[in-house]
Amino acid sequence: MGAGAVSVLNFGRSARVFGVMARRGRIGWILVGAGVGVALFLAAGVVLCESSVRVPKRMTPEVSFTGSSRRSVQITASDGAVLRAWLFTPENSSGNYVIALHGISDSRGGVMGLARLFVENRYAVLAPDGRGHGESGGELVTYGVREADDVHRWVDWLMDSEHPRNVYGMGESLGAAVLLQSLGRERRFSAVVAECPFANFERVAEDRVAQRIPGDLFLRRALAIPMVWSGFLYARVRYGLDFRDASPEAAVAHSETPMLLIHGLADTNIYPGHSKILAGRNRRSISLWLVPGARHTAAYDAAPLEFRTRVLGWFAAHRHD
Repeated sequence: MGAGAVSVLNFGRSARVFGVMARRGRIGWILVGAGVGVALFLAAGVVLCESSVRVPKRMTPEVSFTGSSRRSVQITASDGAVLRAWLFTPENSSGNYVIALHGISDSRGGVMGLARLFVENRYAVLAPDGRGHGESGGELVTYGVREADDVHRWVDWLMDSEHPRNVYGMGESLGAAVLLQSLGRERRFSAVVAECPFANFERVAEDRVAQRIPGDLFLRRALAIPMVWSGFLYARVRYGLDFRDASPEAAVAHSETPMLLIHGLADTNIYPGHSKILAGRNRRSISLWLVPGARHTAAYDAAPLEFRTRVLGWFAAHRHD
């Protein structure tokens, strides 16, 4: 074999070796990039979870209503957390009670407008601070995983302490979702009203994350799903919480408690589709009022007279005397 042939052969071998090395290099960079992407999604999940389960506490200013008394009460949750509430009792009480539940990053002060409405119509009102909110204990907000049992314990307390004729529930946003989740176990409510609840926590978490990502809807949803998944994984490993259990739609599916769902059609915080999903899970027990022009938990602002008529009428129609 001549020297020229040997040179050509060696060049060919070198080219093949270079090609293999180049392909391996590209694969290596792809793996590095994938690893970085996974790490970023996991880190985003940690941040997402921690910011969701630990919220700033908002204290409640002193509130009183003419013609009613107010006293502070408390119970102990299943995990030992001390939960605190105000109990308003009108002088001419009908013997009917409403548990009013506030939304995320709020306190019992957020439902004082509702409390006034009910007290003026002779209902006593129990307004708790949710766990991790206001003056209540509980290190973590769990979006119904633990709060549903907290509601059950508040009903226990009312039954043992106040002996009500009827117990009703009214919740806004997270409070609405927690109230509905409690129905999976709690059957002593005569009726409930839930304004702007989510159908399940996974879906609303994806909605919220997608809202913060620029770009078209498909891209935003595609990025939100793994971020929420990593946050749920972190919550399971770090705190033993399975946020897939935070599901009002599962709780209401077989409940016989009369439920009035209220949702503003202009709500961009929790989309009206959540209440539509819930209503579809139990058409026998659920009535849905979609309010044109109403934003998040603002149905009263959009239609005050109809709000009063529907809510008070709902309770009156399901009175067990």
